[in-house]
Amino acid sequence: MAQETIQGIVSPEVLGNKPSGETEQETIRVGIIGAGGNTTARHIPGLQAIEGVEIIGVCNRSLESSRRVADKFGIPKTYRIWQEAIADADTNAIVIGTWPYMHCRATVAALAADKHVMCEARMAMNAREARTMRNAARQKTELIAQIVPSPMTLRVDNTIKRLIAEGYLGEVLAVDVRAGGTFLEREAPLTWRQDFDLSGLNIMSMGIWYEALMRWVGEATRVMAMGKTFVKMRSDAEGTLRAVRIPEHIDVVGDLACGAQLHVQVSNIAGFAGAPEVFLFGSDGTLRFSGNRLYGGRKGDSELSEIDIPDTEAGAWRVEAEFVNAIRGTEIITHTDFDTGVKYMEFTEAVTRSMQTGSAISLSLS
Repeated sequence: MAQETIQGIVSPEVLGNKPSGETEQETIRVGIIGAGGNTTARHIPGLQAIEGVEIIGVCNRSLESSRRVADKFGIPKTYRIWQEAIADADTNAIVIGTWPYMHCRATVAALAADKHVMCEARMAMNAREARTMRNAARQKTELIAQIVPSPMTLRVDNTIKRLIAEGYLGEVLAVDVRAGGTFLEREAPLTWRQDFDLSGLNIMSMGIWYEALMRWVGEATRVMAMGKTFVKMRSDAEGTLRAVRIPEHIDVVGDLACGAQLHVQVSNIAGFAGAPEVFLFGSDGTLRFSGNRLYGGRKGDSELSEIDIPDTEAGAWRVEAEFVNAIRGTEIITHTDFDTGVKYMEFTEAVTRSMQTGSAISLSLS
């Protein structure tokens, strides 16, 4: 999509398109807005694999790239601008696979047009946009509104929650997250994750990790943060030097509502740091998540040992199925609803406020 069309305002004609509600037997007809890596690798194939789901059309950043995606996946329509996907009377659900700068506008427009929405993570540019999206969804309770979930811990989530509930850790005292492992790339071009105009207050994978933590131990009540950008200017896709406003290394400490202390370090400069890992330290035991595996040990053990993930508990990526089942009324959205999305966007914004002011920021922000 060209920049001027992305900035376009939704017309009354678009907002006036209101299809009837779905039943279990009715075909779910999807319009795609934004067809980047995750959309083409997961969402489009995942939706096309579900019986009774059709992808009607796609709009990417240019008509040429839209046609490439349409040809590859056998999608019958391409749209010139994103509003056409929402205005199309043949669509009753919209998948938003763009970068965060489009998420609020496209979500609000789709809900206003009475269309179900699945929006790519990260939820929005900031907490205000996230709350706007949630408020729009609350006005349309008959529609499904879903954020693509944090995927890294899906396999172990249920087991960790069970172990905590059973007292494996005792009292949860501290949570430590470290995600890094790459060296600083000084000559690399500006990516969308580093571009404040496209990503807003989102910082690397920080919010995605926080979303996963909330499944285990709940949310934070206060945060303090320091972050640093080492390469101050990078070239964008047109070769223009742009200021980099998003940190390349960040440390966050905070209080959790459960009483534990939180430390999160996310880094694009920590070469050889190894695979991302999370430690949960308790009064009676420790859990460690790394490499999609879970390890644990309790007082009296000599070391951590791998913990088996029972088949009945093992989670997996199924966001497309959850979205479709929720539309059909056979499932409730758990990964990830808009209330959860607002919480991780408020955490994300609180981190930025703390970096800017040097002060602790209390949550929630609303």
